[in-house]
Amino acid sequence: MIDELKKDAAERMAKSVESLKHELAKLRTGRAHPSLLDHIVVPYYGNDTPLKQVANVTVEDARTLAITPWEKNMVGAVEKAIITSDLGLNPSSAGTVIRVPLPPLTEERRRDLVKVVRHEGEQAKVAIRNIRRDANGDLKDMVKEKMISEDDERRATEEIQKLTDKYVAAVDKALEEKETDMMSM
Repeated sequence: MIDELKKDAAERMAKSVESLKHELAKLRTGRAHPSLLDHIVVPYYGNDTPLKQVANVTVEDARTLAITPWEKNMVGAVEKAIITSDLGLNPSSAGTVIRVPLPPLTEERRRDLVKVVRHEGEQAKVAIRNIRRDANGDLKDMVKEKMISEDDERRATEEIQKLTDKYVAAVDKALEEKETDMMSM
């Protein structure tokens, strides 16, 4: 029973770290990366469809993405979706290929993005701490219902704290890597 609780907490904490990494991948660093466009959706036969399901996104060079839609009639829709996204990018089409140049980031913009990164990291840490709180609450309930002893609860609480520390360290590592990546351009 305690093992199931710890396993569940560990899985949920790992998902929080993965979610953070997914959010950080959306933040642009000045270098072209296909995941930059992952959250863009394109109207495709009446349905909003993720860009990567209607086009091939590749890195042409360090500051340019090349997008090749599967169907020629999708070029305009893909271009419009990129323009209207929150990324502030200006694509240009040449036949069936859409090129998206990434402008260099200013120092001020980088600092703003670092603040966003830190905010995302703090949200992930809060989520991990909430999972710890829930797990510890479940342990207290088990003691009240005499399902486990107080010694078992204390040991499990310590193990859950170690899990929390491990995943908070993973969040810190991800944040540090992203900040370094953003500031070194």
